[in-house]
Amino acid sequence: QVQLVESGGGLVQAGGSLRLSCAASGRSFTSYVMGWFRQAPGKEREFVAAIHWSGIRTNYADSVKGRFTISRDNVKNTVYLQMNSLKPEDTAVYYCAADQVITTIAPAWDYWGQGTQVTVSS
Repeated sequence: QVQLVESGGGLVQAGGSLRLSCAASGRSFTSYVMGWFRQAPGKEREFVAAIHWSGIRTNYADSVKGRFTISRDNVKNTVYLQMNSLKPEDTAVYYCAADQVITTIAPAWDYWGQGTQVTVSS
């Protein structure tokens, strides 16, 4: 079992930045790929970014490439999502997830946090 707790969400103006954190506890953090997903009202949960256990390989949704950066600290058992140049369409609940492999398909991920709200005002 892996427990995930997100933090760092909030209200920001368009063009601003936020950094989300996800603290993991339970089984070995380095055994897992870590990812971020988001879900806006009335929409399906969508893939945002993921990072391999080594921290070397990363994947991003096209909508966030060049603006968001995922990273992880395997000593602190924490994964981060640095979000820059935020847009109103980035508004959503952001979820941290853990799994054995990188996939963009949300239902395939084994463990989820409870989410943190990000709101970008225009």
